[in-house]
Amino acid sequence: MVCKLPRREKILAPEAIWDDVCREEASLEVPQWHKDILEERERLFTEGKTRFIDWEDAKKQIKQAVQ
Repeated sequence: MVCKLPRREKILAPEAIWDDVCREEASLEVPQWHKDILEERERLFTEGKTRFIDWEDAKKQIKQAVQ
């Protein structure tokens, strides 16, 4: 499907949607599985079992993984 909106409107549309979602942020429910993943990642970091990497390195790893 080809979107025939002018470029400016294509750019503004996601911004308008995001602004609307942000206004309702307090009512959005975070799924328990998502909370569990974040808690596990925090635990691993606290225990020194994982580390952060530079964003540029992360992008390279992602590109290599999907090729």
